Amino acid sequence: MINEVKKSAEQKMSKSLEAFKTDLTKVRTGRAHTGILDHVMVDYYGSDVPVNQVANVSLIDARTIGVQAWEKNMVAKIEKAIRDSDLGLNPASMGDIIRVPMPMLTEERRRDLIKVVRSEAEGARVAVRNIRRDANNEFKNLIKDKSITEDDERRGQDDIQKMTDKFIAEIDKALAAKEADLMAV
Repeated sequence: MINEVKKSAEQKMSKSLEAFKTDLTKVRTGRAHTGILDHVMVDYYGSDVPVNQVANVSLIDARTIGVQAWEKNMVAKIEKAIRDSDLGLNPASMGDIIRVPMPMLTEERRRDLIKVVRSEAEGARVAVRNIRRDANNEFKNLIKDKSITEDDERRGQDDIQKMTDKFIAEIDKALAAKEADLMAV
């Protein structure tokens, strides 16, 4: 019983950490990387699909992403989707290749992005703490059902707390790395 609760809590905390790391990749730095466009959706014959499902996305150089549509008629739609996304990018098509230059980040924009990243981190910490609360409530319910002893509950809660501390430390480490990445000129 206790092990099932701990395993479930660890899986959920792991998913929260992965979701946070995925959210961090959306926040762009001055360097180009293809993952930036993963969440840009393009209208493909009536359904919205990610850019990487209708085109090859590659790096042309350190500050430019190249997008090559698989179908000629998709170039304009992809370009419009990238321009309309909230990423602040300005693509330019050259024949069947779309060049997406990464603009330099101003100091003010860097500070704004750090605020966004910190709020994402706080959301991830809250999610991990909520998982801890749910696990502790499950332990309390198991005691009420007389499935476990109070000593088992206390040990389980201690293990959950250690797990929570570990995942929050991971979140803080990822946050610090992203902040350093954003502030690097």
